[in-house]
Amino acid sequence: AVTTMCAEPRQVPFVLYGVGGVGSELLRVIISSRKMHAMRYGLHFSAKALCDSSGAVLSKPSEESSELSDAELEAVLEHKAAGRKLKEFAAPSTASAAPQGESFSAFLKRVSLDCGGAGQGCMLVDCTATEDTIPALLLASESPAYTSVSANKKPFASSLEAFQQLTSPKVYPRVRYESTVGAGVPVVASLRRVVASADPVHYVTGSFSGTLGYVMSALQQGEPFSVVVRRAKDLGYTEPDPRDDLGGVDVARKALILARTIGLPLSMADVAVEPLFPESMATMPVPEFMEKLPSLDAGFEQRVKAAQAEGKVLRYAASIHVDSAKGTSRLEVGLQTVPADSPLGALQGTDNLVEMTTEVYKTAPLVLRGAGAGVGGTAAGVMADMVDLAYTSSR
Repeated sequence: AVTTMCAEPRQVPFVLYGVGGVGSELLRVIISSRKMHAMRYGLHFSAKALCDSSGAVLSKPSEESSELSDAELEAVLEHKAAGRKLKEFAAPSTASAAPQGESFSAFLKRVSLDCGGAGQGCMLVDCTATEDTIPALLLASESPAYTSVSANKKPFASSLEAFQQLTSPKVYPRVRYESTVGAGVPVVASLRRVVASADPVHYVTGSFSGTLGYVMSALQQGEPFSVVVRRAKDLGYTEPDPRDDLGGVDVARKALILARTIGLPLSMADVAVEPLFPESMATMPVPEFMEKLPSLDAGFEQRVKAAQAEGKVLRYAASIHVDSAKGTSRLEVGLQTVPADSPLGALQGTDNLVEMTTEVYKTAPLVLRGAGAGVGGTAAGVMADMVDLAYTSSR
């Protein structure tokens, strides 16, 4: 165990995009881990700017400090917990900024450039759910002074060009995106190691939605689909509009990120997605959608019983099929019947799971399982990526 603290931990300046659930939890982890980060890694994460959709809170350089202090970070957390916007935050030792006749994406890039000016560079940490961060994140592809960590799926599941820019050979060492897929479960890192070992990937399958895992487990226990979805909504497991989860698009984005990590040049248009509701229910108001849900109960009950008759269970899963010999691939997201005693079949509740079948892991696939949702796990994944980038770049 490390017992002595570095005399002068290396400062790691960062800009945080998004101070919602994940971003706020990340700041709490950073504050509570100061001593460990200094003792074990010789690092001190120095907040230069915090951004939300309204603007930014910036450190105001002085003789004593050029970062937002822990007290100031805690004050921001209290401010956000009260439901207020960052542009409304004011403190004597901080500055604020907001878009000035520019797009929000241009604003984020400007703030990031200002914070990483004079060749100092900066770590750009994305805990949002918007594509507006892409131009700022691409600074990591434009200058070795910038690094990037993301829990935001959209920059990595949008255009193939953006993904390739963020993961090109020259940029690869400066970008981490673990939390885009499995929160704190190291799915991306494991897959990248498999790819780096030149072990051909044949098949990847998994459950990438804690919400849909919960729904599938309850269906298997004989509960009506409408009852389960309503309870999941009441418990806060789904988005305010449950179709955002039941539509499978979020799962598709995660699967696409894994497919691209393998090296497959795919886009969202290449993903076959099966929603858990008919197209006729896609645009109706949420209250009406919830009222119509019982009309789907009989169909799901029938599918569950059909699976049980074969000794199988129903799961909502993503599957990536790769045929290296033919040079073809296929990405599917939807309901699958799987053996009850398989890793995916044995999955219960809100846990996520990914199963990788490769040439090396052919008879015994590589399986990763754990809590795949929640701000705690996602923030932990982001924190681990930040330490990994900062520590390895200092070696």
